[in-house]
Amino acid sequence: MTFGVVPQQASSKLARLWSPILEDLSTRTGVRIGFRTAPDIPTFEQRLAAGDYDLAYMNPYHYTVFSRAPGYRAFARQRDQRIRGLLVVRRDSPIKDIAELAGQEIAFPAPAAFAASVLPQAALRRAGIDIKPHYVRSHDSVYRAVVKGLYPAGGGIERTFQGAEPEVRDQLRVLWTTPDFTPHAIAAHPGVDPALVAKIRDAMVAMAETPRGAELLAAIEFDGIEAGEDADWDDVRALGIDLPIETENPDIRR
Repeated sequence: MTFGVVPQQASSKLARLWSPILEDLSTRTGVRIGFRTAPDIPTFEQRLAAGDYDLAYMNPYHYTVFSRAPGYRAFARQRDQRIRGLLVVRRDSPIKDIAELAGQEIAFPAPAAFAASVLPQAALRRAGIDIKPHYVRSHDSVYRAVVKGLYPAGGGIERTFQGAEPEVRDQLRVLWTTPDFTPHAIAAHPGVDPALVAKIRDAMVAMAETPRGAELLAAIEFDGIEAGEDADWDDVRALGIDLPIETENPDIRR
């Protein structure tokens, strides 16, 4: 069974963080669950559209899209957590207000990265602040690019910002944050047996109850995992976001 993780960070880092979690879940459930990701977010989107992953950890907007087709269904999410986007600048940057970003090229991970790209850009447009987005592959790439001075600011989320290498994170400061929404979904392909999904969900929820499980989850900035259901993401659907996603699946709007 495959578990796809949205590539917000480098594949090697995601494998290091998630593989032990999936090994623990495999032991708990008796089902071999293997880590998968993609080289970048657009490729991850294409693989979701094709139904390549049995289970997947995807951003809130992705879930609203891929719950339509091929029909992924959420069964869990990070416990007691809401997701917010943020804009970061270098710690020594003179920028104090998002209005100062007008006319500048700003780094973002990918066009459909919900909290890191979609929400900040929408807020900037509503405020009449015209910027030039530049997409740099991952959240970690955004943070490193801002530290290097390649861009005056960049978009991310609290979890990946806190999980960034200290030598990168300590050179940045948060300029602005978005309102909060339901976080990333952990969802199953419709072809996966519901009884098996329930077994995996229960094992995920129980992880934080053991010292080892809590330690593994802490590595990805999770305090725990809780059950989730499709309606939990109605707050995201209410935004009416409809971004182009390149896919061969005719049931997904482009």
